[in-house]
Amino acid sequence: MSYEIPFNRPWSSGREVEYVQACATSWHTSGNGPFTKRCEAILEDVLGAPRVLLTTSCTDALEMCALLLRLQPGDEVIVPSFTFVSTANAFAIFGARPVFADVRPDTLNIDETRVESLITQRTRAIVVVHYGGVACEMDTISAIAEHHGVTVIEDNAHGLLATYKGRQLGTLGALATQSFHETKNITCGEGGALVVNNPELVERAEIIRDKGTDRARFLRGQVDKYSWVDLGSSYLPSDLTAAFLQAQLEAREDIQQRRAEIWQRYESELRAWAESCGVALPHVPTDCEQAFHLFYVLLPDVETRTRFIQHLKARRIQSVFHYVPLHLSDMGRQLGGHDGQCQVSEDVAIRLARLPFHTGLTQDEQTRVIDAICEFEI
Repeated sequence: MSYEIPFNRPWSSGREVEYVQACATSWHTSGNGPFTKRCEAILEDVLGAPRVLLTTSCTDALEMCALLLRLQPGDEVIVPSFTFVSTANAFAIFGARPVFADVRPDTLNIDETRVESLITQRTRAIVVVHYGGVACEMDTISAIAEHHGVTVIEDNAHGLLATYKGRQLGTLGALATQSFHETKNITCGEGGALVVNNPELVERAEIIRDKGTDRARFLRGQVDKYSWVDLGSSYLPSDLTAAFLQAQLEAREDIQQRRAEIWQRYESELRAWAESCGVALPHVPTDCEQAFHLFYVLLPDVETRTRFIQHLKARRIQSVFHYVPLHLSDMGRQLGGHDGQCQVSEDVAIRLARLPFHTGLTQDEQTRVIDAICEFEI
């Protein structure tokens, strides 16, 4: 079925084609060209991070984190169960065991009060996901990690340009990852970045991204030839991809302003309906500035959610659910996941519906969505 109002629609700033054409005629279309370097410089400036490395995806950036931590079979990595599969899979493929943590019922972020009880002598990292671009309770999590000598990694796929107590998300862990997938605020179709906040990890991160070679040292004139010196893979995107991304990054303020307007209108005009129907809307703590990545409604039960999605579908409006809890997935169960393990995750997963939300959503389209929702009877 084709939807008149889809859940997501890619948006162009207007300069993407210009930049891609410039790259195509420059005769440097492979990775680490001028557009790659400009994108990395923009991100380093915006975040205030020591080093940002563009990658082919957020998943690949997470895999680089696993390599940087030198994870071995038997190591454990704490991850929220209510997240996309890459948050766990990127570590599991190196033999590490994902330990599933439940989430808070308000922000749907990892529940910081449950993290410490999951730490064992084998724990190597805590991976946080800032769901919807709303920050996790990072002070508490960072203190726990420091006390136990484990690394904090931010899966910041949703949270670029958001803050926690005035600090940029993506700069609060030793490592962080970004996503520029088609569904994200800033996109190049498929793409990501590794944010290296620990300067001691920068050089090895460059080696890992360059297939395990010291090519970056060679290009800086530090060695007279480069060779295979460590584990790594082909995590570097083409400069064509970076050219598209540069146009989006340059338009970041306009993108964020438009998305803020869409989010705030949903919240304002759906509040009365939600309160009268026992529906929860997204919660943003006062010490957080969110990224305006998504908007969802938490309906009373799974049957109501099914009717809600069908109600919108009948009006050619697409609404989707978000995440089967990882511990209840086929792979999660193979790793020891079981029913009742993460009760909040299990509850919200069957009640949550995401609304159409993208930078190009027009006022008329949003009016149709809001009107259709307000007609829905719980």
